[in-house]
Amino acid sequence: MKFGIAFANIVTFTQHEGLVTLAQSAEAAGFESLWTIEHVIYPEGYESSYPYDPSGKMMADASTPMPDPLIWLAFVAAATTTLRLGTGILILPQRNPVVLAKELSTLDSLSGGRVELGIGVGWLREEFDALGIPWPRRGARTDEYIEAMRVLWDGDHASYHGDFVDFTDVSSNPKPANGRVPIHIGGHSRPAAERAGRLGDGFFPGKGDIRELVDIVRQSAADAGRDPESIEITYGDAELMSVPGPEKVEELAAQGVDRVVVPSFIFLGSPAEQLAEFGDKMIAPVNG
Repeated sequence: MKFGIAFANIVTFTQHEGLVTLAQSAEAAGFESLWTIEHVIYPEGYESSYPYDPSGKMMADASTPMPDPLIWLAFVAAATTTLRLGTGILILPQRNPVVLAKELSTLDSLSGGRVELGIGVGWLREEFDALGIPWPRRGARTDEYIEAMRVLWDGDHASYHGDFVDFTDVSSNPKPANGRVPIHIGGHSRPAAERAGRLGDGFFPGKGDIRELVDIVRQSAADAGRDPESIEITYGDAELMSVPGPEKVEELAAQGVDRVVVPSFIFLGSPAEQLAEFGDKMIAPVNG
């Protein structure tokens, strides 16, 4: 089982010393990856409902630092050697896919192929409004952006013609270290699971019935003529907001989960010591 840390770019880990301690201690403890969150702005008085808390509100306010995930991960890359650099989740329809493809391939090339792109369609309409990006059809926009980035990564003199992206005979270099950056589809809905099956290299639900969602992913992959077993499943929900026991990890593995992520805030007390203890008591025993 792979182990990752979600909500990595928050609280004390937004600053230099805390970031380096988290990243290097996690790597030493046997964690495979860090996963960032993203919001470009915090809209005061937002009415959109946050889907991962019963209150419908984020655990944040207007003064909460949320560093840009790619810049934060570039700093992590420079401080580590093996830790994989994940966005969990980057709000893809808010980005320019041509610019993003270059940013990701640059980070991947410089880090030796360590980037994992987790993407979602977004839930915070007020953020889309502030950015001037249409809220309707954001799922269709996301699909095109995935396809367009892969076209740019797959070779030079690339062309793509869609409803939201259109370019002819363009080249973007450097390319990702291993040809492409793996793309993990975030979300817990049927459309998200189906998108993961059609287009994703992985699936990263934040809640929901994991067995049911994995079944949808695999059926969608089979319907698209893809190998269902090739899609990596990452999972972290409310049950993992504290240190999970080995039995829980084994249960998730039996349901098709390849990577378990736990939140960074369970390590806020003494990060280096707590991460080392997690490695000794959880990662090492589970992985033998």
